[in-house]
Order: sequence, then structure tokens, then C-alpha cells
Amino acid sequence: MIWRWLKTVLILPANALIFIPAVVLYLSDYKFELAKGWRAALGFGLISLGVFFALWTMTLFHRKGKGTAAPWDPPKKLVVAGPYCYVRNPMLSSVFIMQIAEWLLLGAWQLLALFAVFLTVNMIYFPFVEEKELEKRFGEDYLRYKENVPRYIPRLTAWRP
Repeated sequence: MIWRWLKTVLILPANALIFIPAVVLYLSDYKFELAKGWRAALGFGLISLGVFFALWTMTLFHRKGKGTAAPWDPPKKLVVAGPYCYVRNPMLSSVFIMQIAEWLLLGAWQLLALFAVFLTVNMIYFPFVEEKELEKRFGEDYLRYKENVPRYIPRLTAWRP
């Protein structure tokens, strides 16, 4: 069980949040400097928020969905609980939040550019690939969920199936 999650975290969010940004910064002219003042406060606050939501959603995938966030070990059951009642992909939202936090904390334009690329790729991938797979796996339940819960911008009230 631990290895399932460790492998998922090391391959997916760790690449998007640590390894790829580190390589990009290393290969560029970036000189490390941690933000101060409001940028530091906002950056650390957003990192905390992103980590909180990432852990919450991963826990829901394990407990309710009986799987992980990895495409090779997806949830067996549709998860419509917690933040999934407000937005269809809160796990990805948490990564977006942490990427913006990294940019705020390090002040590197390269991280903002990397975020733009990551956002663009995912805005294409999710509707055309992942959602089609979810429709096949969960059928009518997912279609009803998709009709009622927005992809990226959360609802104001929880949707209950």
C-alpha cells in the first residue's frame, strides 16, 4: 500500500513540483533567492493549502475509490466526497496552487512559464483523454457528476448525488 502511493507521488506531483522545476531553474540563469514579506507569506500559505488538498484527495482516492491518482492504478469507484463535491479535479487544482506558490516564493519567471505549459497541457488532456476514460469506467454516474460539478472552478455549494 505504501509503495503504491509513494510511486504515485514520486512520479506525478514530485515531477511537476520538484524535479522538472529544479532542472528548468538549473539550466537557466536563475539565482536562488527566497521571497520575503507578503510574497513569502502568500507563497507558504498557498503551499500549505495545496498540500492539505493533495493529501485529502489522495486519502479519498484510497479510502472511497480503492485506488490512487496514477493512471496505472486508478480508483475502482467514483469518488464524490469532500472537495470532489465542488470541483471535478481538486487534486490537479492543488498542484496548480502549489506551482503558483513556488513562483511566488522563488520569483522565477521560468516557473510561471512552466505553470502556463502545465496548465495548457492539462486543459487539453483532461477533457479529451481522462474524462473519456472516466466516462467508460463509471458510465452514467460520471456523466451525471460531470453535468453537475465544474472541471476547474469550484461550485459554491456541495453537489450531492
